Amino acid sequence: MNSHPNKRNILIIVSAVDALLGGIVLLIYFGFLPVDISSWGIPRWIIGLIGGVWFLSAIAILAYQLAKTDSPD
Repeated sequence: MNSHPNKRNILIIVSAVDALLGGIVLLIYFGFLPVDISSWGIPRWIIGLIGGVWFLSAIAILAYQLAKTDSPD
């Protein structure tokens, strides 16, 4: 039984959800969503850094999984 297609589908779904969540954090950071992040006690730039790294890493994994061809094993 080959579990590679299932693993690939799971990675695609998880990275898409991560990209969505990272994008939401970036929208909060840039002020497009009305959330007061200054009351969290965390510096604003750290929220932006976390959101940016989260979003970009999820997009990189998603792009890799979507561009990868199926190898005959």
